[in-house]
Amino acid sequence: MILKSILATDCGSTTTKAILIENINGEYRLTFRGEAPTTVEAPFEDVTKGVLNAVIEIEELSGRKIIDSEKIITPSKDDSGVDIYISTSSAGGGLQMMVAGVVKSMSGESAERAALGAGSIVMDVMASNDGRLPHEKIKRIRDLRPDMILLSGGIDGGTVSHVVELAEILAAANPQPRLGQNYQLPVIYAGNKVAQPDISKTLKEKVDLDIVDNIRPVLETENLEPSRDKIHDLFMEHVMQQAPGYRKLTSWTDAPIMPTPGAVGSLIEMIAEKENISVVGVDIGGATTDIFSVFQKKFNRTVSANLGMSYSICNVLAEAGLDNVLRWVPFDIDRKELTNRIGNKMIRPTTVPQSLEELFIEQAIAREALRLSFKQHKEFAVGLKGVQKERTISDAFDQSGSGESLVNMMDLDLIVGSGGVLSHAPRREQSAKMIIDSFMPEGITQIAVDSIFMMPQLGVLANIDKKDLGEEARNAALEVFHKDCLIRLGTCISPIGKAKKESVVLKVKLTFSSGKKVEKEIKRNELYRIKADYEEITAELTPHKKMDIGSGFGEPIKTTIYGGLVGIILDGRDRPISIPSDPRERLNYLSSWSEALNEYPRKD
Repeated sequence: MILKSILATDCGSTTTKAILIENINGEYRLTFRGEAPTTVEAPFEDVTKGVLNAVIEIEELSGRKIIDSEKIITPSKDDSGVDIYISTSSAGGGLQMMVAGVVKSMSGESAERAALGAGSIVMDVMASNDGRLPHEKIKRIRDLRPDMILLSGGIDGGTVSHVVELAEILAAANPQPRLGQNYQLPVIYAGNKVAQPDISKTLKEKVDLDIVDNIRPVLETENLEPSRDKIHDLFMEHVMQQAPGYRKLTSWTDAPIMPTPGAVGSLIEMIAEKENISVVGVDIGGATTDIFSVFQKKFNRTVSANLGMSYSICNVLAEAGLDNVLRWVPFDIDRKELTNRIGNKMIRPTTVPQSLEELFIEQAIAREALRLSFKQHKEFAVGLKGVQKERTISDAFDQSGSGESLVNMMDLDLIVGSGGVLSHAPRREQSAKMIIDSFMPEGITQIAVDSIFMMPQLGVLANIDKKDLGEEARNAALEVFHKDCLIRLGTCISPIGKAKKESVVLKVKLTFSSGKKVEKEIKRNELYRIKADYEEITAELTPHKKMDIGSGFGEPIKTTIYGGLVGIILDGRDRPISIPSDPRERLNYLSSWSEALNEYPRKD
């Protein structure tokens, strides 16, 4: 079935965004977008008001009638209405969960991965071995008032007592939901199947209990899908039904409403699977920074709930330290003045930079927020803990064991950045450099940004599972993602190793489709840009004998790379990037790197 028109909305905490996708000459394209303030709070207390206001903007721009009697027209009739309408939501604080497991670093961590992957904010991880006394755990549950709790623990057929003990603590806490008082709190049990009768007996009178397959049926296996699916279902049935106006919105949509981060993660997971690549995605907001990744076909998401660009900006300063922020500021500034300027941004979170100096400071903070969020992500995105590995004599002194980070920067194919500071930077060169400075890619990595943060809407579109619509909706989502959502900035090429100062770390030969050839030698700590549109380019890369570009130290590579709006970025800087502490030397380095990309053009 060909879909002629698709309307999708994302109800955010402050803004509701709507997009119209149409089939034009056999291809799906984004045609119009609108936005309006979210209306989940007083005086409106009806999320559909904000949705209608955003859609009215699309109506005015497109000349197409989409609303009739304060309702979206579906399916389309003649030149009015749309074929399908879908939505995501993070309004009202999104989905807030608490998870529990017997061992914090094993079943507790697996439960956290399941909850984060479903798009929730994990408020706390409770475990039998977390050091808290029973009464402290009970008080914590009562204080947090989560939307939902995920309880796990024990392999199938293993010990029962510890997970039943956690259930008894839950029952004693008698948790009350955050939204609405006339229903019981949803609790999902995804632990040892032998304990199911005891769990049911302990909890069924106190909570709305659902039992799904064990998250860790055996130590070597993690089974997150049943828990994630159940979280989505309960989010719709319970949490969404309690929020003002969502019952009405649910009756309009042609697919279940998804939590915004869950939809973004789902899209990134699909792109990685479809193209068989490793991907990192980031959404940096005012209060939080979400990181998504797919490495070794395993999806992970983390939420840095205290690292953002407005409400949480002082947390970034506190966690990174003033010196780490200051090292990215390309002009002389008094430390006290820098602190005051950052404080002003927290007091007035919706303001945008009014001068070049303010832009410098905002982008310096963004680098640290992204760096710290990615550091947390790497620590969380690990192999399963508790798994026994077969070892040889050569591994005898290797202490890494299980639980190693899955994030391997040399294997990374694509980084996608989104969020105001990246998507709406005055110049694309600034977005590219912020991403490279923060994530420090190694080897050959494509860099892109989400043009207007439409990944949530495309994620829910790709998840429509109706028989006659599913495949076509997925095709539409992928086509719009590549043609309208992704802005290809280019490719970063960065060798890693220990070459001496001032030595040539990489020799590059590029052959363009036109036949044009470019050759360049990159020295250590040098940054250089070669302008190139988004096209296939043949690259011959020869690293220094002590440097690696992906095939081993000193081993050359011949491959195909792609340009973009910024081009090919040759990065000879150390990993991690080292910036001198001497103020004059620091400014010289920052200035030369910035000029290489024409990051902040000077007026003549």
